[in-house]
Amino acid sequence: MARIARLFALIATFAALLVTLPATRLAAEPADIAAAARSVVRIVLVSRDGDQLSLVGHGSGVAVAPNRILTNAHVIAPLQEDDTIRIGVVPSEGKNGWFAKVVAVSPGNDLALLELTETGAALPAATLYTGPVADGQDVYAVGYPGNVDLAQGYSIGDITAPSAPVKTRGNISAGRSSKQFDTLLHTAPIGAGNSGGPLLDNCGRVVGINSFGTISQDADSEFYFAASMREVSRFLLGVKAKPQTTGAPCRSLADFSRDEAARAAGEKERAFEAQRVASVAEDKARTEAQLAVIGERENGMAIAGLALLLALATGGAGLFLLTKQRQRDVIIAAVLTVGLLGGAVTAWLLRPSLSEIGTRADAALAEASKGGKGKPQAGDLSGNLVCVLDLQRSRVTVSSTADTPLFWRADGCADQRDQYASGSDGWFRVSVPNGDETVTVARFDPASGVYQAERYLLDLTTMAGVRAERDKQPAAQCGGGLDAARRMASGQLALKAMLPATPNERLVYNCSKAADPGTKQ
Repeated sequence: MARIARLFALIATFAALLVTLPATRLAAEPADIAAAARSVVRIVLVSRDGDQLSLVGHGSGVAVAPNRILTNAHVIAPLQEDDTIRIGVVPSEGKNGWFAKVVAVSPGNDLALLELTETGAALPAATLYTGPVADGQDVYAVGYPGNVDLAQGYSIGDITAPSAPVKTRGNISAGRSSKQFDTLLHTAPIGAGNSGGPLLDNCGRVVGINSFGTISQDADSEFYFAASMREVSRFLLGVKAKPQTTGAPCRSLADFSRDEAARAAGEKERAFEAQRVASVAEDKARTEAQLAVIGERENGMAIAGLALLLALATGGAGLFLLTKQRQRDVIIAAVLTVGLLGGAVTAWLLRPSLSEIGTRADAALAEASKGGKGKPQAGDLSGNLVCVLDLQRSRVTVSSTADTPLFWRADGCADQRDQYASGSDGWFRVSVPNGDETVTVARFDPASGVYQAERYLLDLTTMAGVRAERDKQPAAQCGGGLDAARRMASGQLALKAMLPATPNERLVYNCSKAADPGTKQ
């Protein structure tokens, strides 16, 4: 029985440990993978015979710039045999696809770079992750496997029309690279047609380009290989391409929320301790001031009383001397009596009043604060600022971690063009661009110097709705004053209400005065 009890205790302990593990360490945020899928395209090779189009083959690719797509070299290999074949790029959403041309091909590591040939054609660019890929970590393959198309009964028309890519999940198995080129071995299922599509981490950053898989026989498990970021970076550097990259670690929303809660609790505890210390210092200053004032009052009364007694004594002596006809001594006694009476009155009147206790306590606290070593307050910042990303407080998936400049005016105008709204939570602005499917909700607190940008990576349908709502609102211009900034708030909140419950990213910056360009550091 004792053994059974211990076994059940171990099982209970293990279960408790599993419960305490953050769920988002085990799986990606669905919104991050969905956002990354916007950058994935289907690559189709078509040939024309008169008015008849025929499909030669297809694969997948990922946009590394608005007009450039990374794929496998073997996906576009048929072009070497037939120069009449054209490359089509079909996005995951929208109405149309575009044609593309080959920029560079590297058969040695099975990579190729394409460029859209039509003016105005653009895709959301993916972000490449340049950090280490851990053994066993979750990865997601995104692309267009042909067996799914076949099972759905897709025609050529269906394949050449925008459709959502297929997403599969697996794990990295480190230490077993292909001898042909540096690869990542993983278990996220891919099929013919996935070639050239991205392998993503939990935050939707590209960690590799899927290239080939093992040949499965009987009941063998299947494994897959993706060109590593080492190969991808070398290839893109060779063709002078400059993709968006990041080395920031992937943090889940649960991690972020837990850390923020701990930080807030720590700040609350520090504020409570600071308040307690301040209260103790205030009580001490008030007690010392009270003792000093009471002591001075008692000294004043004692001096006044002593002077009065002496005045009575000299007055009595003067009267006695007057009876003795000693005129000169009488005058001296009279002068001393008047002087002592005056001194008694002066000592009484110069006693500090009880109201000085508070004044002296405040003065003592102010003097003590001058020599304190506490962190100076930021104050209400304005002018040219430099904002440094606080990685401990930020959830970064695809954005750059570089410092960002900010020019702030006291009326809520940023960078001489962007008017912020004034709401119950301070200054904020919802930025809805025309050329990017990303909405940013920015907030700035001039008192603390904290600038926060929440970024939402949206699909075309949601983005169109937000743009339509934005266009209904009057253009917000700088210089309208605080009343205009307050009137902006309702419209900005209406835009924010159309966004998902949680952002893909939350970037927190600490801002300070920018150095004068003429000042030597």
